[in-house]
Amino acid sequence: MNGPLGERIWKSMISERLWAIRPVDEEAFKKAVREYFALGHPGFRVIRAAYPFIYIQDERRPEK
Repeated sequence: MNGPLGERIWKSMISERLWAIRPVDEEAFKKAVREYFALGHPGFRVIRAAYPFIYIQDERRPEK
């Protein structure tokens, strides 16, 4: 799947522990997911969450 500028969109998954935050506090869930991917996949931006997947976009630029 490609984004509007041709960047690749990836499907990934997170733990049930993180999903459990979503119905309690949506903002805390978003923050936790962004932090999770910042550590594990630097250069990727979270696009959306649709259980059980998190869609992330590769925003790294190739070195010239």
